[in-house]
Amino acid sequence: MFELHHLTAQEQLDWLRRGDVSPTELATHYLERIERLDDDLGAFTTVTPDAALERARFVEQHVPKSTALWGLPLGDKDLWQRAGVRTTFGSRLTEHFVPEVSDDIVDALDEAGGVSLGKTSAPEFGLPAYTESRVGPPARTPWDESLGAGGSSGGAAVAVAAGLLPVAPGSDGGGSIRIPAAATGLVGLKPSRGRVPTGSGFLSLGGLVTAGPLARTVADAALLLDAISGPSPWSVGPPSWDGGALLNAAVRGEGRYQIGVMTTSPWDDAYEITVSPEAVAALELATRELDALGHGIEPVALESDPSYAPAFRTIWQAGAANIPAEGEQLQLLEPLTRWLVARGRELDARQLATALQELALFERSVIRQFASFDAILTPSLAMTPRPVGWYSQDDPELNFTQQVQYTPWTSFANVSGLPAITLPLCMTESGLPMGVQLIGRPGREDVLLAIGAQLERRIAWQKRHPPQW
Repeated sequence: MFELHHLTAQEQLDWLRRGDVSPTELATHYLERIERLDDDLGAFTTVTPDAALERARFVEQHVPKSTALWGLPLGDKDLWQRAGVRTTFGSRLTEHFVPEVSDDIVDALDEAGGVSLGKTSAPEFGLPAYTESRVGPPARTPWDESLGAGGSSGGAAVAVAAGLLPVAPGSDGGGSIRIPAAATGLVGLKPSRGRVPTGSGFLSLGGLVTAGPLARTVADAALLLDAISGPSPWSVGPPSWDGGALLNAAVRGEGRYQIGVMTTSPWDDAYEITVSPEAVAALELATRELDALGHGIEPVALESDPSYAPAFRTIWQAGAANIPAEGEQLQLLEPLTRWLVARGRELDARQLATALQELALFERSVIRQFASFDAILTPSLAMTPRPVGWYSQDDPELNFTQQVQYTPWTSFANVSGLPAITLPLCMTESGLPMGVQLIGRPGREDVLLAIGAQLERRIAWQKRHPPQW
């Protein structure tokens, strides 16, 4: 039986603008699905039905239909402040915090005509690559509810994959859009540094964090990215806010490109990285399909750089140092966060400056190494989605090692400022999504979207749906 959420986000927007459905009706449809399904999935920390319907009515009456997301239901990641709505940051320390002002990204979504239904779940202060906080249930992939959805935009990913939202914004400081997208069978796009001027996030050091879309289709991802990109002296590439340039690239899906295929990672010098057979199979399928499409395919290996792992760890720890917890308040933090705060506060300015310098040199090196390619293809994740509770809660060092081993190819795209997209290429024999990642040149999200659209037309992953659909 057909239901509204079976439409793509683009199609829903078309229905809204034609008057086939109203913003209030569409918001009501999704609110009813959230009420019925989300207890088992953990997509939302806070749902705001009254505010959502009031906002939908306001959009109907006062917002021009020409706005990029007119009447489209969305969720705010629970690391972003919306005035008057509880923002927990995934932590017991702040689980009752209600901000008086909204963050820029929230204002940008409103200005684009979106309708927020509430706060999508995130781990404590967005620090880990899984979404299992103590202020709400864990975010579970709707393909197998015993498995986690990844993080830190885990709630946003679950909401889109399970048909609780048509599309959702997330933020990514080390893979936090691409990891949950891969674990839930979605397209997830981390833009170039500067593409989204409102994207600098909580705990962002070194310009790692940016906002971006999670979506079922490449075109839906481009639709949302066009909406949140904007005129800014830091924007790079063609101004997507002027005429929907990225959506146009995603819809047309044109071009032949030189693509490097890579399984090495910058973590290889410090950690034992094992690529699962499922990840290898996804990479091999992508390589065959891209070759069949006429792209140039060439193997490439990342140069060894022993400075990367300790420098990234330093930035991660330093970012946690400013979490507003002192004395007994520290006991409200989860063990991993408490460890990060302690380590971060032990660092001195020289250690932080050295780490930032090493990562800046790494950025230059990566851009040089990839200069002859239009895109670099890697697996999205090294393993299938991990079971809820898989990450160690007693040993922070082991916890960090597990995160690196699960997702060794995401963080260096943040460090180098490059755009990167995860594509839900295939399903395993056990019915789990497995994806691949494409990393592009600075400002060339259009190339990633074009390649993604070509693969989507051949593989039709948008036709796959989890049981809750």
